[in-house]
Amino acid sequence: MSQKIYVGNLNYATTGEGLKDLFGNYGEVVSAIVIKDRLTHRSKGFGFVEMEDEAAVKKAIEELNETDFEGRKIRVNYAEERQQPPQH
Repeated sequence: MSQKIYVGNLNYATTGEGLKDLFGNYGEVVSAIVIKDRLTHRSKGFGFVEMEDEAAVKKAIEELNETDFEGRKIRVNYAEERQQPPQH
């Protein structure tokens, strides 16, 4: 089962491909996405990376958290499951 990683404080010019390249140094990246505003399509400054290998995920988080990437000190940690609002 793949693990999702939260990556925050991204440079607004960072792309999903840039994240994939960065995390690819630690193992196989299943997906990498930068979250964008629905109206303006500009980056919100955070994204998610999904990797299969748990050891690679742990190593990437330990080594990349609080490091400089594209001019910003990024925050890297396990993504929390998003709570779905109750359906009425």
